Amino acid sequence: MNKTIKVTCAIILYDNEVLAVQRSETMKLPLKWEFPGGKIEEGETEVECIKREIFEELNIKIEIKNQLTPVTHEYPDFKIKLIPFTAEYVSGELILKEHANSVLVNKKKLINLDWAEADLPILQEYLSL
Repeated sequence: MNKTIKVTCAIILYDNEVLAVQRSETMKLPLKWEFPGGKIEEGETEVECIKREIFEELNIKIEIKNQLTPVTHEYPDFKIKLIPFTAEYVSGELILKEHANSVLVNKKKLINLDWAEADLPILQEYLSL
């Protein structure tokens, strides 16, 4: 049985558009779209984690608004608990350090992207808000 990896992610609003990022070809789940985030480190809170990860991966600062429902998803070779937050862009120039691509899209058009499976329930909940 795989140990569950705890990961945070953020649905980041820029004005009225939402940031989605595409995983690089070298990452697990290559070229799938996701909400950016990363693994929680020892002794770190979920909020500290998401702010750090967003800054490390994307070079931007965010303000956390709300937490959505966490999702546990089992992929064939690993299991994650994805802890989602809604957030607003605060400052910084977006620089992709790990991802292949990023888009800012209208909330209603998010469904058109090819999402990583664990992100789908989060996307559904977000679209219903």
